[in-house]
Formats: sequence, structure tokens, C-alpha cells
Amino acid sequence: MALDAPTIKLIEQMSESRGKPLHESTPDEARAFGPAMAALNGPAPDMECVTETVIDRPDGEIRLRTLVPIATPRGVLVYYHGGGWVIGSIDESDTMARKLAERTSCAVVLVGYRLAPEHPYPTAVDDAYAAFEWVGQNLSAIAGDDAPLIVAGDSAGGNLAAVAAIRSRDRGGPSIALQALIYPVTDADFSRSSYTDPENQLMLTRDGMMWFWDHYVPEQNRRAEPDASPLNTEDLSGLPPAIVLTAEHDVLRDEGEAYAERLSQANVPTDLKRYPGQMHGFFTRLILPGSELGFQQVVRAVKASIAKARKVQSTH
Repeated sequence: MALDAPTIKLIEQMSESRGKPLHESTPDEARAFGPAMAALNGPAPDMECVTETVIDRPDGEIRLRTLVPIATPRGVLVYYHGGGWVIGSIDESDTMARKLAERTSCAVVLVGYRLAPEHPYPTAVDDAYAAFEWVGQNLSAIAGDDAPLIVAGDSAGGNLAAVAAIRSRDRGGPSIALQALIYPVTDADFSRSSYTDPENQLMLTRDGMMWFWDHYVPEQNRRAEPDASPLNTEDLSGLPPAIVLTAEHDVLRDEGEAYAERLSQANVPTDLKRYPGQMHGFFTRLILPGSELGFQQVVRAVKASIAKARKVQSTH
């Protein structure tokens, strides 16, 4: 189906205010556009507690922001923002994350992984997993020892969430109750039909994704590595249950759905939903009706995963 009317209106507004296309911009020019988009999300709900944390790495720092909506959160959700590993930030994701915290009654930990091209692959992946391990180690302080742990992200953040889940399985890391992958990047194949469809060249284009990959993994021969393209992971069995959201008019649609199919084939409980009439980025654009529908799916899945985890705990 065609794009819905609110999305068309948003695109028209953005095209009036935006300068040159993403793929013709420098990273700094592209980053300058983010705060204006985030401001459209409106006021953010108050939290019971907001904590800023810095994790020291051998070669730098990772910033975390923990948003606690109630005195005793029902779970902890680690969230990786999108932006092609080049743009985006904790601050730009704050309103969305606060609303997610409010509606799930979970503490949400936003991860400020370092960005390319200043910090190319695999820095973002390593930062993402280091932050995830930190949350696992500090679960009791955030929400209690028995709080279920959820990993989530959109776009490039969905990529990092998927890889974090795989690493946690392979490295004996924290147990994960749910992975929520929102139009995730799962490989670097620009020949897929969703990439070449003219109707999908909207806020995110094929040229734009190639620009992101060029900055994130400039060595093209490394893009097939599973830490960059989780679709190439040989074995996906034993991963936590997943929900995967895709958008009809999104260059990333096919690879997100291919990853959901691979998860299902590996007997991982997977709930895939394609949102008709939506474009890439709809989930975090809170002014769009499609965002509310996506939020409802994620909130339901988070609450169901917590209820299941609590039931299992009560029987032991």
C-alpha cells in the first residue's frame, strides 16, 4: 500500500528543511540534523530516577543513561539507538526511551556506543556488548536480581542488539528474556529488491545505506563477518525469543525479514510483523500513527516476556 498521509506530510516537511542528501553529506553535517528530528517527539515523561554512567574502555569511554520509571522496575531493557552507526545519540533517543520505560514499567538503559567513522567497526559492536555485560553485572542495583533482561534497538541499533544476543549466547553472558529488533540491519547486500525499489527511497535510501556502511566498515571484505552482518551467523539456535518489526517502504525490509526467517528455522520463537504504509524510522518518530502501533507490539511483547520469566522463577 502507499505511504500513510502523516508519513507523507512528515517527508514533505523534512525535505523543506533538509539540505543536501545524506550520501552527499559529511558525518558532522548529517549529525546536525538529528536534534531537530528528535524535538518533534514532544515532551518526555518524568522518571523516578535518571542515572548517567561512564564505562571506561581501554581506548575510550561508553556513556550510558538509565531511565527508571517506577521505584521497582519489572525488568531492564537495554536499548541501542539507530543512525547507521554514524549518527544518533542518547540525547536524541531520550524521549522515545522514556515513553518506552513508562509503558513497559521497565528500566531502560540507553547505550552511547562510539560512532564511525571516528570509531569504525568493530568498535560499536564491542561497546554494545561491553555495555550489555555491565548491565548484567549491575542488574540488582538497577531493578533487582530477578529482573528479566531484554535487549532492543532500531536500525543499526537493531543490528547491535542482534549481535549482543548472539555474543551473550556464545560467551556465557547474561540471560535474555527477549530481543526486540526494529527494522534491523542484518547484512550488506544492496541488491535485494527492497533496496532497489524506487518507492523505498525515502528518509533512508540505498545510497544512504551504502554511505553508512562505507563509514562503518570501509573494508568491504569485512562486511560479511557475522559481527557486522548477523544474517551470516552460521548457527542461530538457542537465541532468546525475538520480535522483528519491518516497514513496507524500507530498504532494510528484506534483510530484516530474512533474519526473522533464519531465527524461525533455528526454532527460535519469532514474531515478525511488517507495517504497511510505513517507512524506515517510523518507530522512533513518535508523531506518526505507525509509531504507536509499533510501540503497542513492543510493549505487549515485553510484558509477556516478563510475565513468562516471572512464572518460571516462581516454579524454581
